[in-house]
Amino acid sequence: MTVALMWEARAAEGRGAELLEWVRAQPLRPAPQRRETFTAPADRVLVVTWWDAPYDADLPELPSPPEELLHRPVHRWRFERANAHGAR
Repeated sequence: MTVALMWEARAAEGRGAELLEWVRAQPLRPAPQRRETFTAPADRVLVVTWWDAPYDADLPELPSPPEELLHRPVHRWRFERANAHGAR
């Protein structure tokens, strides 16, 4: 089964570059099959990691950054790949 973990944070005013740098420096051990980092307006940073694991597996997740980098708390979601017909 493929599980995707999504981690999203909004940086404090003017701290988007620092938040992005902080996120990129965070290791995940073991490493996921795939890891991608995205940015969006309002200094938002999104990281998606893909794992070959059951939905409820204990997987390493990115921590929360230092509070001074954040506009609001980190949001986290977990998804599993749907089959070709859209059912689980």
